[in-house]
Amino acid sequence: MKRLLIYCLLCMLPFMVTQAEIADSSVTVSLITCSPGQEAYALYGHTALRVRGTQPGPYDVVFNYGVFDFYASNFVWRFVLGQTDYLVLPCDYDLFMREYRHRGSQVVEQVLNLTPYEADTLSRDLWVNTIPANRVYRYDFFRNNCTTKARDMIESHIDGVVVYPIRRPRYTYRQMIHQFTTEHPWSEVGNDLLLGVDADTLISPRCEMFLPIYMMHYADSAMIRTSRGAYRPLVKETNELLAANPVAAQRDADAQPSFPLSPKTLGWTVLALSLLVALWEYWKGKVCWVVDAVILTVQGLMGMLIAFMVLFSTHPTVGSNWQVWVLNPMPLFFLWWVVKAERQGKRHPYHVVAAGLMFAFLCATPFLHQVYSSFFMPLTLTFFSRSLIHLILTTDVAQHHNKP
Repeated sequence: MKRLLIYCLLCMLPFMVTQAEIADSSVTVSLITCSPGQEAYALYGHTALRVRGTQPGPYDVVFNYGVFDFYASNFVWRFVLGQTDYLVLPCDYDLFMREYRHRGSQVVEQVLNLTPYEADTLSRDLWVNTIPANRVYRYDFFRNNCTTKARDMIESHIDGVVVYPIRRPRYTYRQMIHQFTTEHPWSEVGNDLLLGVDADTLISPRCEMFLPIYMMHYADSAMIRTSRGAYRPLVKETNELLAANPVAAQRDADAQPSFPLSPKTLGWTVLALSLLVALWEYWKGKVCWVVDAVILTVQGLMGMLIAFMVLFSTHPTVGSNWQVWVLNPMPLFFLWWVVKAERQGKRHPYHVVAAGLMFAFLCATPFLHQVYSSFFMPLTLTFFSRSLIHLILTTDVAQHHNKP
């Protein structure tokens, strides 16, 4: 009986293997990081997952979580609302690299130190994610983008947990995106006009991984702590697949539309012109209603976007934007009556309220802890000065008419 039991066990031994042992050992998964490009959507770089294998035949595929369809129904409207849908799609490795070679970007590969079972199951689930029923996901620039999706897929297929290094100093979301918009000042102004004070709070190391370059650096020093308590590096080796090409990058930059003035220069130029007009108005003793009509229209249109984002958009951090005190739709609502009063040389209550709000905002600014763009403050002072000159001139007119 004992010999029979031993014989049966020996016969079953080839089949007594773990799931990890029957996994495809040829599969290799890598984290791909691409340096920033010049287009607005490419300023922060890109992350993807590369999977190579030999069964059933050799393949080399990149899984790209950064795909979007600009021509999809109501794309712009949904983007403003924060309801943009992105896709994950597989792409041939050579085709993927062709785009970044043309752009002049650097491409770095970090080969992940996964067991055959971890790599195999990750590869299978990436393919599952690309079927039409699964490939769409709700995009969030800070919390659910191409980089965080790749990170989460890796973590969810590891037998254990990934331990990342603690980095100092810590940054805010705004400080981090400023690192990538220094050479694109108008993109930076657009971000700063839309992001609220929540973007100026310090974030955790994990939150910093929304940017591809930061994810690459964190992965480089990360360790896998297995379920048995052992440690191994997350990254097995690092390869530069494509070196940066400054000539191609400059060609790409030259092809992008640009504005001749920087935001700071334009802002202070507008303020200076506004003050010169105010001096002329004071000398003439009357308000130039055409100037106010243009300025109130611009202020109101900008305010409609800011107020809409604050009230209705689900984009992160936009709901805490104190700039709505200055940029709101109120100027458009009162435009007709304000212009009518100015043409008649009369005071309109709008300027009393507007001047009070902007004065209160300027006094409260040091305590709000929100960072503003170099364009916003001179613009605010321009709006404030227009209300003040209106109040000054209409007061002088009223006093003149009240003289005996």
